[in-house]
Amino acid sequence: MKFLDEAKVYVRSGDGGNGCVSFRREKFIEFGGPNGGDGGDGGDVVVEAVNGLNTLIDYRYQQHFKAKNGRAGMGKDRHGASGQDIVLKVPAGTQVYEENGEVLLADLTEAGQRAVIARGGNGGFGNAHFKSSTNRAPRHANPGQRGEELTIRLRLKLIADAGIVGLPNAGKSTFLSAVTAAKPKIADYPFTTLEPHLGVVRWRDHEFALADMPGLIEGAAEGRGLGHQFLRHLERTKVLVHLVDVSPASGRDPADDLDTVRRELELFQPTFAARPQLVAANKIDTVTEDDDRARIDARVNALQGWSPNTWQDFTWNIYDWWLKK
Repeated sequence: MKFLDEAKVYVRSGDGGNGCVSFRREKFIEFGGPNGGDGGDGGDVVVEAVNGLNTLIDYRYQQHFKAKNGRAGMGKDRHGASGQDIVLKVPAGTQVYEENGEVLLADLTEAGQRAVIARGGNGGFGNAHFKSSTNRAPRHANPGQRGEELTIRLRLKLIADAGIVGLPNAGKSTFLSAVTAAKPKIADYPFTTLEPHLGVVRWRDHEFALADMPGLIEGAAEGRGLGHQFLRHLERTKVLVHLVDVSPASGRDPADDLDTVRRELELFQPTFAARPQLVAANKIDTVTEDDDRARIDARVNALQGWSPNTWQDFTWNIYDWWLKK
């Protein structure tokens, strides 16, 4: 299934039913009085987060949704039926914006959450509603109110506890496939990952969601590579994991790679700089000399904002996990 994380949808709630003008007519009853019923309310447009969905692909093929209109009132004090609501089912983590993409209408972070985006019109009053001691035979009724119509934008942000970032071919997808049951595409060429992938890590009695992002390169903020719009899927994460390739064969400096990725993250959203960040070294078994490891540690620790223990502790923990596996 193709991953789609943004969709533009037109929605319209139902119109309310008209009230009825009617009078009671029975044999041998001279003054029956008004008995016109009220119209039914129009249906609402509701957005609901459900389990079992992880993409907005359904809204690529259908972009118009309309709730049912309310039925008109009838004689003998019969009220019209209310129109049926229409429910747009979306994955958990979906945000609903107005058409301009700036005004947030709803943020559905958990399955089962619902939000009414457009309310149906109220049904009109029948003439029975207007009878009184001074107006015993009203001959007018209210029309039903029109429903609301608007265009909304659905934006999906993955619900993940941690996000993996790094340059292309750093080993992010391989790491995700090793620690979770996810099966992302893995190949030996850049930009193998074209869309975010989500997996669940289970460790003893604990579990957490891990998101794998496409590779970032310098200039992604200007549209180079795959751009950086997919980074919005990291906005809900609690920690960022920078995966770098430290093998001598790569010919790259891990500290420079970290600096590049961090700079692109901050260009997308400055608040990423204050988020907890860990560094994981991939292919560390290829770094055999203690001097090389010390040099890598020193270069990473020299970066502003990194904890001196973050690199080494997390690196060795990952390395020990691979040995035990």
